[in-house]
Amino acid sequence: MNVLVTLNSNYLKQLAVMLTSLIQSNPGIHFIVYIAHTSMTGRDFEFINQHVDTLNCTIAEIKIPNDLLSDAPITRRYPKEMYYRIFAAQFLPKKLDRILYLDPDVVAINSLNELYNIDFQENLFAAATDVYEPLERLNRVRLKMPKNSTYVNSGVMMLNLSLLREQQNIDEVFDYIQEYKNRLIFPDQDVINGLYGGRTIIVDPKVYNLSERYFIIHNLHPKNRECKIDLDWIRRNTVIIHYCGKNKPWKDNYKGELGAFYQSFQQYL
Repeated sequence: MNVLVTLNSNYLKQLAVMLTSLIQSNPGIHFIVYIAHTSMTGRDFEFINQHVDTLNCTIAEIKIPNDLLSDAPITRRYPKEMYYRIFAAQFLPKKLDRILYLDPDVVAINSLNELYNIDFQENLFAAATDVYEPLERLNRVRLKMPKNSTYVNSGVMMLNLSLLREQQNIDEVFDYIQEYKNRLIFPDQDVINGLYGGRTIIVDPKVYNLSERYFIIHNLHPKNRECKIDLDWIRRNTVIIHYCGKNKPWKDNYKGELGAFYQSFQQYL
């Protein structure tokens, strides 16, 4: 399985935990992990290889030119590296027809096989939403998304590289960033939704992108009164847990129930 991550040296430990979870939850699968970056060092890659089972995981470095996206809006929380997933088809090996993008703050607790082999049906992406209405409607208006599209979280995405190479317009991306830069709250995620919201297959967030926030909101929502989920359901059914936002299980002030899954893999480092 081909996996893409984009990061800087601030997330090395979390990346090692994430890769450990992929390997342990998918026995018999060899992962080729492409790390797209601008500023990581040889020592950073030594750290990764020392803390990952390299028999089942090959690390491939992709160095991105420092001047790419020099005018894109960035903040301390949202560095330039997060944009690289948008342009993945342009810098990844041409032999790849699909890849799974993962934020480093996720863990996999079950098989990725069904997600990885999803039928794109001529779509460019597959991802899960992490919001309910009316926030869904507000996002569509804010980003001028297609009427029937769904706002997705970009931390877990399958990318249809073959079709992106054929159909993605790089200038269109830069133009969108320039036009909507004052509306971009989650910059790269907003760009993906604004430009490609009508070309994304929606997958179940409880299975493929379960966050602490979505876990709580799902169980509190009136329409889910008869279908609440608990940790046993998650162990059996969820594939990817995403520790998005500021509430991180490696921090002392973490509050939540899903941190136990992260810690179960952290102990192997």
